[in-house]
Amino acid sequence: MSKLVIASHNPDKVQEIAELLAPHGLSVVSAASLGLPEPEETGATFTENAVLKALAAASVSGLPVLADDSGVAVTALGGQPGIYSARWAGPGKDFSVAMRRVERELGVERELAGAVDRSAAFVSVLCLAWPDGRHETFEGRVEGTLVWPPRGGNGFGYDPMFAPEDRQQTFGEMDPAAKHALSHRARAFAKLLARGFADLR
Repeated sequence: MSKLVIASHNPDKVQEIAELLAPHGLSVVSAASLGLPEPEETGATFTENAVLKALAAASVSGLPVLADDSGVAVTALGGQPGIYSARWAGPGKDFSVAMRRVERELGVERELAGAVDRSAAFVSVLCLAWPDGRHETFEGRVEGTLVWPPRGGNGFGYDPMFAPEDRQQTFGEMDPAAKHALSHRARAFAKLLARGFADLR
């Protein structure tokens, strides 16, 4: 496996995954650059959506594919936005809109309960798939706390409002190397590496 398709049309996500793959000698190409269609995410879980995206791209491209489905699960919102994290950003994929919605929803919870739990988790499921339908999945998760207002201009998505575990900085304030050391996607990727690319051929 010398060439791998990243089944995403999100350039920030493609760049982050490509940076994780860089030390492993793989030639990486995005689904968008190949003109592959973006399948509708009809799964009920991160795993179902990751598998759906990976198999769709592998069947069309004839190449091995790595897909990611990820998002933020907010405790006080019953795990929302979860698999709908990108959809909360609207058709323009404006995550400032999504972050404001999270804060607005937490404000409603605060009014109802008098206090609000600001804990959340970032979840990532990676699916590695081949054109013949074989595939495996790897899940990574990092717990953290939501902050408001958002801080930092690095990363993407909900990164500026998420401080991982016991850290003071948000993902949006961390440089890429610091984020890669502990992010949900990096943890999923570590499980993939532990399984071994060669074993998955």
